[in-house]
Amino acid sequence: MAEEVWMLQTKKADFKQIGARFRIDPVTARIIRNRGIEGEAAIDRYLNGTLDDLYDPILLKDMERAVSILCEAVDTGKKIRIVGDYDIDGVCSTYILLQAFERLGSDVDFEIPDRIKDGYGINESIIEQAHADGVEVILTCDNGISAFHQVELAKKYGMTVVITDHHEVPLDGEKEKIPPADAVIDPKQADCPYPFPEICGAVVAYKLVQVLYARRGVPRMEWLDLLEFAAIATVGDVMKLQDENRILVKYGLKQLADTTNPGYRALLAVNGLEGKKLTAYHIGFVIGPCINASGRLDTAKRALELLGASSKTEAEKLAGDLKALNDSRKDLTAKGTTEAIRLIEETDLGQDKVLVVYLPDCHESLAGIIAGRIRERYFRPCFVLTDGEEGVKGSGRSIPGYHMFEEMTKVAELFTKFGGHPMAAGLSIPTENVELLRK
Repeated sequence: MAEEVWMLQTKKADFKQIGARFRIDPVTARIIRNRGIEGEAAIDRYLNGTLDDLYDPILLKDMERAVSILCEAVDTGKKIRIVGDYDIDGVCSTYILLQAFERLGSDVDFEIPDRIKDGYGINESIIEQAHADGVEVILTCDNGISAFHQVELAKKYGMTVVITDHHEVPLDGEKEKIPPADAVIDPKQADCPYPFPEICGAVVAYKLVQVLYARRGVPRMEWLDLLEFAAIATVGDVMKLQDENRILVKYGLKQLADTTNPGYRALLAVNGLEGKKLTAYHIGFVIGPCINASGRLDTAKRALELLGASSKTEAEKLAGDLKALNDSRKDLTAKGTTEAIRLIEETDLGQDKVLVVYLPDCHESLAGIIAGRIRERYFRPCFVLTDGEEGVKGSGRSIPGYHMFEEMTKVAELFTKFGGHPMAAGLSIPTENVELLRK
């Protein structure tokens, strides 16, 4: 096992003065400074920010246009379909939008892609089904910014498309390649003036609902009632707990502790968290994994059913099912990790600088988690490959200094499909190329 090297990060400031000014320990002042928070206004916002300090959602590019399109769709009774994603951010985004459009009296339903069958985000088959079902407006959440061809197909069928997302915008050379949707809300767009682009998909959806409710005269309290879902997604999608994310989570955790949502009440109860002071840890390592487990081992629609449960009995059954799924996910992950370690320790795999571990019987949705654990154990980039429905699929997790996506691009001919960024990647590869990839 690789030896861990700890580096102490230090940034200069008068920590005693900051501590005295804000009545905090100088050590706390140092931690805040090391997180890049500088200046009295920023420190005050970090420590004492309130919901009144959240940024104006109108600053999001295309917000006005999206709201106008959606208000017109509601007024004319157009059939709206929300297309989310199968992780906690996608589930919470879908729930927020579904609640809002039902509140506005819309003809609305939803679709969440199946992790194994559909893969990430909106695809052609989802567009085809929407067309067959007479859907007139597609509203994405937590996905869509890279769905150029899918949006083209929807437009060909005469559908209106509104994208809400938070992922990086794909590039065509040096130019952003924005899908030809009727409105695109994504704070990562280069010309979006929103001051804090590091929000998750559910917060983007939450901001959209804020403007919709204001336009329709829905009391602000009903928008605030959805805060906990935006907060849970922020932690679950591993966003930085700084700026307005910190404010959302601070207030969202308080709200979650007294939640009126039967699904979350049941999930807290089944995990022994009722009446406890909730922290980001409880979302990241207890509640979040239960929501994510449905998208990994079953269908994320189960998690959405839990959030929409109308009775205590229904909620308790669904919460118990999700906890059981997550327990199963933990067992399968532990088994896969043990097998990966055995292969590395007992074969010549252990000599490789970049680990490529083929676990044919592992559930493909667990490859990324296992790759992360192996990366941490050996401090080497790691790919874990499994047998998928079509060929071999896998996920990679990297270390600083090894740009995973760039290195994969150098052997792009080996893959059927791949994508990613410096620290993580996903791929599909023919079985016969697995050993070539390792070499």
